[in-house]
This record gives sequence, structure tokens and C-alpha cells, in this order.
Amino acid sequence: MSKGRHVCFLTGTLNAMAGAERMTAVIANALAESGHTVSILSLWDKDSCFPLHPAVQHEALFAERPSFKKAYLATVAGIRRYCRDRKVDVLVQVDTMLMLFALPATVGLGVEHIAWEHCHFDEDLGRRARRFARRLAGRYCKHVVVLTERDRRRWEEALRPRSHVVVIPNPLPFPFPEEPAPRTGKTVLAMGRLVHAKGFDVLIRAWKRVAAEAPDWKLVIHGEGEDRRALTALVDQLTLRETVILPGVCRDAARAYEQASMFCLSSRYEGFGLVLLEAMAFGLPIVSTDCETGPKELLEDGKNALLVSAGNAESLAEGLLRLIRKPAEAARIGATGREKAGAFALQDIAAKWGKLMGRL
Repeated sequence: MSKGRHVCFLTGTLNAMAGAERMTAVIANALAESGHTVSILSLWDKDSCFPLHPAVQHEALFAERPSFKKAYLATVAGIRRYCRDRKVDVLVQVDTMLMLFALPATVGLGVEHIAWEHCHFDEDLGRRARRFARRLAGRYCKHVVVLTERDRRRWEEALRPRSHVVVIPNPLPFPFPEEPAPRTGKTVLAMGRLVHAKGFDVLIRAWKRVAAEAPDWKLVIHGEGEDRRALTALVDQLTLRETVILPGVCRDAARAYEQASMFCLSSRYEGFGLVLLEAMAFGLPIVSTDCETGPKELLEDGKNALLVSAGNAESLAEGLLRLIRKPAEAARIGATGREKAGAFALQDIAAKWGKLMGRL
């Protein structure tokens, strides 16, 4: 694709500390840096939690999130007006659900579509319409970008799409650390939105045993979300206030990893698990649930992580205590993970996006 053509990323919002939003900014910035004409159209909120390249134009249809049932036609009309007036050539939908707006909005405009799937195929996030949107993406998009090979196979098996389903993993969003974390403290780090999918309730229950057997260790869970009140109540119920800290959104992820000695992912499911990649880059030994799909692809049990079954607090506690008690094994696992993380450098992943654009 000529770099003179206009690539627009269509997303819900950029003003949310979440993985898909972060990756939208990272990839848009990288494409702009390489000379592509790039913009981002949010459905609501013109602000962004993430820095944007000066050449990336960011606009929003609505100041605040509307009811899309009531504002469906206005949303479709707004997307169409933007694509027509800005002469958009390629529309990258950051969520497959956006096909429900983007497809009717671009009829007759000659816009080429790319759907970017951030969740795994077998999870609809409680919205049955997502299954229909995925069928639309598989039929009408030029490409569907998924994050793992496992997910590519599921798309191919379940939908037999006309679209080209291509795997482009998420990149490490910051430069590869020159040195691994020193791991001189006694802190287990977890990071993510405080929602049911992340399994922090399971992790806190697991920590009850860890705290009893390793009382000098602390658990720090960075993030914010709808489950904060319930998680705080659980910490109090289990009398863990002295060893479990929920400091809120992490504004300096690199510093958080540098200060940790271990990383734990307790998710019930993941599309990719970007935090795993970040922790690996800092050489942190990882204990993770063996959930779909990212952990199953990024991690190898006993090599660059310890994998345990999702939703099992006892197994999670066992994994954490094993690495606490076996520092040599923890160091080996951390070093192996750091080596693998080197394959996810931003410039390499951005080059894959550039190559994808060249196929259009």
C-alpha cells in the first residue's frame, strides 16, 4: 500500500487504560513514524491516555459514551462523514464489534477493511452480537488480524472466512530494557483492569496461603475497574491488608516491573496478555494461569513460566510458593522469558503491519 494512502484506526475510546487502546496508539504511532498517513477516530471522548505521534490526527464522534442503541444511526452517519471527508482508504477496526457500524457506514466509498481482534475467538465478552460481527469481518474484511496462531486456527476452522486471517502479535510497547530487574525485593506484581476476567479474586485467595508461609513477601496489584470495592472487601475479609496493595492505575509500568521480583497473571481468559511480555522483558519469573489464548502461546511450563489451571487458588499459591522457595529456578525462568521477549520488539511488529498494508 502506498504510504500516501490514509489509514484510520476506528476504536471505542483512547481514554481508557487498557490493552487494546494502548496498542492502538502504539501501532498508529509506529506507522506514522514510518511515513504512513494515519488517523484515529474514537466513537467517544477526544482525550487519550496514551501519547500520540504529532502526525496522528485523533478525533471523536461524541464527547461522552452514548447509548449506541439510540445513537446507532448517528454513529454510522458520523463514521461515513469522517471517512468521506478525510478520504480514508483503509479502516482498521480495533474491535470486531465495530463492523456493525463500519460496514454500513462505508458502503460505496471504496474503503478497505481490516478487523483487529483483541479477544480470543471463543470468548464473546457476554455479547452474542460479537459472533455475528465476526462473521461479517470474516466475509467483508480484506484482512482479520489476530494475536496468536491458536486464534488464527479457530477463525479458520469455525468460519472458513473469505478474509485473510493473519497473526500479528502485540509488540513490547517500550524499548527493550537494557538490564533485567534486579529482583532484590520480595514483591509479586500483578497488573490489569480490576474486572472478573483478570481473576484477581482468585489471586487474593491464593495469597492467603502465601502470606501465611512467606509473610515477608507482598502482593501489588496495579489497575482500576469495577471490581475494586469487592476486591478491597476480600482483602479485608482475609485480613491481608498488610501484605496486599491495590495502588490503582500504574502510570510508570517500567518502574513497577523494575521494583518487582516476580509476576503473576491470574486471568480466567486473555486475548494475548501484554503484561506477560512486559514482565518477561524485565526478566521476571512468571506464574500464570494456563488460560486461552495468549498464555498458552507465549509461555512454556517449566521453561519461561510456571503454568497453573485457571480459577484455582490452591494451584496459584503452590506456583508462587515454589518460586519463592527456589530462587535458582526463579532466576532461570526469568532469564529464559527475557530471551523470548526480545522477539517482540516494536520495530519488528510494526514492520509486519507495514507489510500488511502493502498487500492492500
